[in-house]
Amino acid sequence: MIRGLQLSLNKTQKLRLESALEQLESLSSKTNTNASVAVADTIPVNYEDGVLKGHGTSEMEGQVVATVCGVVERVNKLVYVRALRARYKPEVGDIIVGRVIEVAPKRWRLEINFSQDAVLMLSSMNLPDGIQRRRTATDELNMRTIFEENDVVCAEVRGFQHDGSLHLQARSQKYGKLDRGQLLRISPYLVKRRKQHFHHLDQYGVDLILGCNGFIWVGEHVEAKDDMVVDQTNKSEQQNANSGGSVGSDDQEQSHTSLEIRQNICRIANAVRVLSALGFMVTVEVITEIVDLSSSLNLDIHEMLGAEFYVVVAEREAERRRSSTKKR
Repeated sequence: MIRGLQLSLNKTQKLRLESALEQLESLSSKTNTNASVAVADTIPVNYEDGVLKGHGTSEMEGQVVATVCGVVERVNKLVYVRALRARYKPEVGDIIVGRVIEVAPKRWRLEINFSQDAVLMLSSMNLPDGIQRRRTATDELNMRTIFEENDVVCAEVRGFQHDGSLHLQARSQKYGKLDRGQLLRISPYLVKRRKQHFHHLDQYGVDLILGCNGFIWVGEHVEAKDDMVVDQTNKSEQQNANSGGSVGSDDQEQSHTSLEIRQNICRIANAVRVLSALGFMVTVEVITEIVDLSSSLNLDIHEMLGAEFYVVVAEREAERRRSSTKKR
């Protein structure tokens, strides 16, 4: 059940974990009896309505059966099965986090946890000066000053082009390069599409970006700056440099992340790792609950990845779901 993780559980912890996971499985099966299907399960349909068989379905002996495990979805006459643990499937408007793997002519190539790399065109990028204008040959020569290989970038899915490539765009101050933080990679099905994927955890001084592609960014909070303010700041810095003014100490202060913030980043990142390993949905509410739980138990950051904490989180989740079903 805990995928890709080797835990040294003692006999008591193993029994507790198995019990919690069994409770979670029984609770989920009760709530999704009509929707959830396994391979070869029959999907009830009315043939008089002219049903269309979609992805994850097949016809055997006059019945529609599921060919993958997942949830039955119906859109008008179309019936299909949405796989629970499928690869990331981009949709226009998705907020994604990726890593630059190549700086090509007029474009960057990004790895985004998809079957192919994504493309961020220079023309789809918000330039550092904030001025909306045509890109010149000088801009193309200075592409590495914006992003270079291994940089972590936040962008939005623009759509598929006629050549089949996936194109991104970053035409806002909230998109762009991410630094002073950690990049986590989890299964995309654990991140639900929501209206808000950017979160500022004010109490921790941390920014959290839940990428629809399963890339999670946890980093120091950065204030979104207005284009005019940035432009005036750049001019004043140039004037200081020309007049021989020293701004080295300010730069050092800006580039330094305090110990408390770094500890908060690590604690939040470990909460995401625990949720991912247990196969629980990753939301900002659940992450903060896990962080608060670890603090209330007086656990050090590294102890969050210990066997006991995984068992405690699974038991708490089973108890939470059981109480929520009773309220219904």
